[in-house]
Amino acid sequence: MDIAATFTKLVRYSEGDQIYYGDLLESTAGKYTVARLSKSPSGSFTRTGKEEVVEKLLCPLEATPIIQCVGLNYRKHATEAKLIVPKYPVVFTKPSDALAGPFDQISVHPDAQEKLDYEGELCVIIGQDGKNVSEADALNYVLENYQLPDVSGGQFCYAKSFDRFAPLGPAIWSSKVVGDPQALTYKTKLIHHLSRGTTLRKGTVIMTGTPSGVGFFRNKFLKNGDVVEVELDGLGSIVNSIAFE
Repeated sequence: MDIAATFTKLVRYSEGDQIYYGDLLESTAGKYTVARLSKSPSGSFTRTGKEEVVEKLLCPLEATPIIQCVGLNYRKHATEAKLIVPKYPVVFTKPSDALAGPFDQISVHPDAQEKLDYEGELCVIIGQDGKNVSEADALNYVLENYQLPDVSGGQFCYAKSFDRFAPLGPAIWSSKVVGDPQALTYKTKLIHHLSRGTTLRKGTVIMTGTPSGVGFFRNKFLKNGDVVEVELDGLGSIVNSIAFE
């Protein structure tokens, strides 16, 4: 079954002490109208017939096997870093505990506060396990959905992997909403490359890299109380505040 066909804008939200999935219908002035969804054991969703208005959306993914991150994927970013775009992309990872919601506060450990950087990235979610995936078949392994995120404490991997350093959301968009993924500069070569000899598990997040303009190369870093907003035209935005521990 095409799981992405069972929703258009997948969100998670809480009501009382329960957490639900929903299809985002409308967002106005910080309130979200959603159609509640039930999730089957196969991972597909069906509408329950109940619509409700909520004030906060959670991370649309409850968990992920791993977050695969791609560096130097944009030529202008490589140029500002005075580096050459490599033949094969720079790849590093974040753990599942790095996930955070689209409007969550991000707590920052004291050791990461001096040069706290920010980035905005287009993400894709793997919809089924895949290994040695060809470029031609790559989109068949994608949940056909996209998101926005990212906080960086410095070096690759470790300093980017603190808890809640990968805020995602506000939704997972289906191909019915996104349309042609290639128009968003997303490249199927990444899936082909990342799956060579390695199984990409269902639910894996692929962060496709930041464009130019990060704080490090402008000597502008995040401070306590700063608010970071990242928007992808036509799909929405996330807004996360920074809180130094």
